[in-house]
Amino acid sequence: MKKTPQNKQNTKSTAVRGVNIKTSDRTTNTSSWSVSVYVYWFIILFFIAATFYILGRSHTLTGAATPVTPTVTEENLLQGADYYNTGKTKMFSGDVNGAIDDLSAAIAADENMLDAYILRGEAYLQGGDYQNAMVDFNRAIELDPQTSIAYYDRALLNTRLEDYEAALADINSAMANYANRPNDVLQMRDLYAKRGQLNLWQKNWEGAVADYTNSLARPDGTVSPDVYAERAEAYTAMGEYGLAIADYTSAIRVISEQIQGIGTKESKEDQSMRAMHYFEKSAALNLSIGNITSAKSDLEAAYAIAASLNDAESTERLQGLIESLQ
Repeated sequence: MKKTPQNKQNTKSTAVRGVNIKTSDRTTNTSSWSVSVYVYWFIILFFIAATFYILGRSHTLTGAATPVTPTVTEENLLQGADYYNTGKTKMFSGDVNGAIDDLSAAIAADENMLDAYILRGEAYLQGGDYQNAMVDFNRAIELDPQTSIAYYDRALLNTRLEDYEAALADINSAMANYANRPNDVLQMRDLYAKRGQLNLWQKNWEGAVADYTNSLARPDGTVSPDVYAERAEAYTAMGEYGLAIADYTSAIRVISEQIQGIGTKESKEDQSMRAMHYFEKSAALNLSIGNITSAKSDLEAAYAIAASLNDAESTERLQGLIESLQ
């Protein structure tokens, strides 16, 4: 059926209205779609930003707990060695604080420098900073559990702290490690002597005598008169007065042999004072076993040393003891 012109016009009018209506719908839909897109991208950007924040935060926290180990370069190693050498020189010259500064710089350049920790620990020990000394010796042992020097140094530190059990454990570790891996710094003679001293202080007389005897039997190093004198103390505690007297005599003999090679006047006077005391102790032991003649001879020798040192107080006291034996 053909449309009349009116119908065609109406149809066109209807079509135009339809277009208008569709256009209006597109405008409404476009506006809604635009808002949805903005919300969508806002959500995406929010999650991206949140993800980067979380990752960054996680990296920061991980970095705080586990710091990145700095790369040790050849330049750092050379710089650390230079600081170590200057620190060692300052240490031996008596500049303890300067040595600590240089050794700290060496450790900063190479955090695994074993010798720097040991030497800085010794510097701290010499300066009376026992806490930092302990930290350094512990770190050295952590780096090298087979080190004998760090164990020996920590034994000296624990001795000063009067923790004799810990000191004895450390000296045993030092001796075991030294036997497996000797070095030029320590000598077995000194290790035995130190353990003997610890046993003496803990009143383990038999252990002390055994260690001092082993120390004296070693061919390495120089005999110390103190080893004889301290073994004499252990013998005295055991009631072995004859052996104790013999050891005091040996201690005095070693002093007389070594005193000529001592450079300073103060050191010579110190050794002479030691010999004087050993003569007095020998005299007391001789008296206890009824050997009056030997006791008087010992006191007279002590008196002669006191007079040479211009020690008026000791001279007067010894003179009185001698007269009491007349």
